Amino acid sequence: MASVTLSESAKLAQDELVAGVIENIITVNPFFDILPFDGISGNALAYNRENVLGDVQVLGVGGTITAKAAATFTHVTSTLTTIIGDAEVNGLIQATRSGDGNDQQAVQIASKAKSVGRKYQDMFVNGTGSSNEFDGLINLVDASQMATTGANGKALDFAVLDELMDLVTDKDGQVDYYMMHARTLRSYMALLRGLGGASISDVVTLPSGREVPGYRGVGIFKNDWIPTTQTKGTGGGVKTSIFAGTLDDGSRMHGIAGLTAQDAAGIQVVPVGESETKDESITRIKWYSGMALFSEKGLASADGITN
Repeated sequence: MASVTLSESAKLAQDELVAGVIENIITVNPFFDILPFDGISGNALAYNRENVLGDVQVLGVGGTITAKAAATFTHVTSTLTTIIGDAEVNGLIQATRSGDGNDQQAVQIASKAKSVGRKYQDMFVNGTGSSNEFDGLINLVDASQMATTGANGKALDFAVLDELMDLVTDKDGQVDYYMMHARTLRSYMALLRGLGGASISDVVTLPSGREVPGYRGVGIFKNDWIPTTQTKGTGGGVKTSIFAGTLDDGSRMHGIAGLTAQDAAGIQVVPVGESETKDESITRIKWYSGMALFSEKGLASADGITN
């Protein structure tokens, strides 16, 4: 008599199911360990940047005062936007398929919340300022704050990193971060190895205890949301950017800060209830969020990096 087959025996037994869902959609971005968030009332934050200082003069005895020009300012508004999505789960599925440690509704809510966070991180770099997106780093950096990389871009070198550091002046020269794609960080490590005997173990410890590479005492944050398909001059669209800058300290005077609604801070999970026309439970996941660059001197960029 033939023994029972594997397919037949499977009818009487179930494979062991691991509780939870193993993450397979991951974009590395440790910068959010240190990014400050500022809760605001209303849907926008307005502030003024210096444009032109009031003039002065050196005056001799009996001279005529001609330095009468007033200071001028640039008015800036940073607005909040809504990142939102609904998690809908059929009642039958929730009632019959939520065993083995995996609650169907909880899994869908967690997935939507992850998508909300990922969308914010994407806009943090690539936001266009249109179609309800806030401006990201690429759009926020001022033309005067661009490092010298030539008409067609250039390979990463230490001179680029030094120039970026010199361009960031709003905290009297203090620089809080460098930010680059993993590809560029690998090129930086290759530069260190090429020095012959130079240590590649210089690190900066974050408040969470996590360590990131450092250059001249400034942490280098890997951010895979920075595109590597940018164009500059000739040579095709395989170039990228590096950022350096400062973080606001709560004074709303320096660098960058994330924005969120003061009375609804962070990602909100709101039970909407049962669908009127379907046997589905709806949960809404949303985040009222934005980003501000208070001082233009707190952000610098080097574009057209080729390696």
